[in-house]
Amino acid sequence: MTTPTSRALPLAAGLLTGVLALYIALVAFGNITDFGTNQAFVQHVLAMDTTFKDDDLMWRAITGKGLQNAAYVAIIVWETLAALVLTAGTVCWARRDHVLARRLSTYGLLMLMLLFGAGFIAIGGEWFAMWQSKNWNGLDAATRIFLISGIVLIVNHLAAGDPRPAGAPAAQRTEAAS
Repeated sequence: MTTPTSRALPLAAGLLTGVLALYIALVAFGNITDFGTNQAFVQHVLAMDTTFKDDDLMWRAITGKGLQNAAYVAIIVWETLAALVLTAGTVCWARRDHVLARRLSTYGLLMLMLLFGAGFIAIGGEWFAMWQSKNWNGLDAATRIFLISGIVLIVNHLAAGDPRPAGAPAAQRTEAAS
């Protein structure tokens, strides 16, 4: 028997996953069609040219345009792949293939969390001292997307519900849940 809650959680998971799929698809599209705007952002962050220029940190700077552009292209490829995975997850939620939807959504959301958490917050923010820049500091936006992705990941897993067969003894339900 389905309850309103058992239908609402997959709907919420699907819609929230779809919102992030749309968001990261638009980010990737913008980076592809307006390559130069965020290319400058990546170049300034990696070059550390707007930080405090502390000699103890400046050895980390990457000033070669080829490496900077390679990093930017890698970011765009990652964003595009995440958008495709999240879109596939959204389609699976709509088709009510909840197991595959959850798996794909989880992969896509973890891709976003890696990009924004490890890539932008940890590497950009700390390793390249992005937090020191007044003009080229994307930590607020990265933190926002990292946290939203985490919340959607939780909702995706709340939508799993109880995988145990209804009316099964507790021991059997425990085995089915693992």
